[in-house]
Amino acid sequence: MFQPRFPHHRFPARSSHRGLASLVLALALAVGASLFLKPNERMLDGRAYAVDGDTIRLRDTRIRLKGIDAPELDQTCLKAGQSYPCGEQARNALIAIILKQQVECRLSGRDRYKRPLAHCAVGGKDIGARMVEEGWAVAYGGYAGEEALARRRSAGLWAGTFEYPRDWRRKHVPAN
Repeated sequence: MFQPRFPHHRFPARSSHRGLASLVLALALAVGASLFLKPNERMLDGRAYAVDGDTIRLRDTRIRLKGIDAPELDQTCLKAGQSYPCGEQARNALIAIILKQQVECRLSGRDRYKRPLAHCAVGGKDIGARMVEEGWAVAYGGYAGEEALARRRSAGLWAGTFEYPRDWRRKHVPAN
């Protein structure tokens, strides 16, 4: 009977567990990255609560409305020579838009504080667009047309004088 000169297995057998473990790790990393680094395909909906004029809480997620910037809660503005709490009024305007409504948000990226950014709507109407058009938020990377309309109508913040929210934060909010 003929016997081969070389052993049947030329290379030592490798553990199939290493390959399986590598595959599981790669899949876990891919899923984790899609959930935490790029939430742009994620949708959230339900009843929301206004945190301030440009931030809502939906379920357990604090969401920053993309494309707008509203006064901070402690921020004050001037109208007819009188100071008024424009930050609180901006939040109240957001409350009026979302109160007892189903809010739908499409997450798309994160801000520098790692909060999800989203375009959100109530009844098919964009919340950020309404906040800017009603004058309680300024355009911040979007909604330039709505801001121009609010300015022409002297709506909300545009009825008096105010400091842009980003400038106000630089002066009043301590750096993290």
